[in-house]
Amino acid sequence: MKRLTAGEFEIITERLGHEFCDRSLLKRALTHASGAHRRADYQRLEFLGDRVLGLVIAEELYRRNPDNTEGELASRFSALVRGELCAAVARDAGLNEHVRLGRRESADGVQLSVSVLGDVMESLIAAIYLDGGLEAARALILRLWEPHIEAGATHRKDSKTFLQEWALGHALSIPGYRVVSQEGPHHAPHFSVEVQVHGRPAALGEGPSKRAAEQAAAEIFLKREGIRS
Repeated sequence: MKRLTAGEFEIITERLGHEFCDRSLLKRALTHASGAHRRADYQRLEFLGDRVLGLVIAEELYRRNPDNTEGELASRFSALVRGELCAAVARDAGLNEHVRLGRRESADGVQLSVSVLGDVMESLIAAIYLDGGLEAARALILRLWEPHIEAGATHRKDSKTFLQEWALGHALSIPGYRVVSQEGPHHAPHFSVEVQVHGRPAALGEGPSKRAAEQAAAEIFLKREGIRS
């Protein structure tokens, strides 16, 4: 596993705004399975970080939006914790430069993939939670997610949510999504997903993750049917 140098540790600490007491947590949070020794990778941290992120975002939305319904809060919550946004936050913070990978994966640019960056961001949240507690993790999340939380109030709903609400509003069943194909290596997959709404032709979308492909399919359906420009 590539060593985390003192200089690199300082850079990451500054970007995260957290000084680690246990540096091994930071190293593990940045280590992909391909670069790990005896399972010393970020997978378990990712599991925990996903839940910590969800708690903090849910609580913040609940606090800031006293007049929102459960459905409105759920819609904004889904948009804020999705893997694509986690990856964007990680990239904005420059964390893609520090992911530990195997040699082949490094050559393939795996650290740039949406799925890996999203996982790393969740893992770092868990590492800070374990190292400094919930308030330290909350501080990180709110600082990095603040622009997205603020923008969420004015951004239009994501395509899947919009399509589902449109279908239910027209007394149709909930749209169904089906994976048509999955290609590419495990670390950089490419999905093709089909969305079906009763009585309408299916629409096909593609993306680097199943969720992204579903969003693309819903967007194509909405545009094709003239439901949303």
